[in-house]
Amino acid sequence: MGFEKHTYTERVVNYIKECILNGTYKPGNKVKELTIAQELSISRAPVREALQVLIQEGLVIWIPQKGKFITKLNSEQIRNSYFTGGILEGAAVAQAVDLYTDRDYKRLEAINEKMLEVTESKNSFEAFAALDDKFHKILLSKIDNDLLKEFCKRSCQGISKFLLYKYWIAIFTPDEVYVRHKKIVDALKERNADKLEKVIRAHYIDIGERITQVKEKADAEVA
Repeated sequence: MGFEKHTYTERVVNYIKECILNGTYKPGNKVKELTIAQELSISRAPVREALQVLIQEGLVIWIPQKGKFITKLNSEQIRNSYFTGGILEGAAVAQAVDLYTDRDYKRLEAINEKMLEVTESKNSFEAFAALDDKFHKILLSKIDNDLLKEFCKRSCQGISKFLLYKYWIAIFTPDEVYVRHKKIVDALKERNADKLEKVIRAHYIDIGERITQVKEKADAEVA
């Protein structure tokens, strides 16, 4: 697999994220620079840089004397991650509520329709993940605060979503996926900041609770 030099690090980051989503890398798995470099036929330098990016995003952790591993979350960390993400994104989007345009509404609605199609057809959750990520990127596109956007990404857009997407198919029906995101778009179009913040916060908290329950049940069955 060949990459243009100026995009090596970014492409490796995306490759590792795809591996997390498709199950090639599972939470707790060790990530080896040499193995990835060989898989992609590139040097280890961009792989090392990519892993540093993922460490900053929280998807990878570095344990001294042991190496780098895909982050593994326990139940409390999952709940806290989604709770924090809901508060941050809800407050961020609400304070920018007057900046969204009809074009933004149409884009969000189109993505939501596509998410419904993906879930109804039972396509891979990688496709759903990409759409959901695009949906929330549009929500954050009006936020003129890079630090706030970084925290939002770290708490939910990055950590929890990539590490926990495999549970999403089990916790929401296609109709639920559609209705949940429609509530956000409708609140956004109303330009009601208080309502919008509460809807987004509830959106995340509910996901955290449902994923925790499904994960705990799955862990119990394995044990």
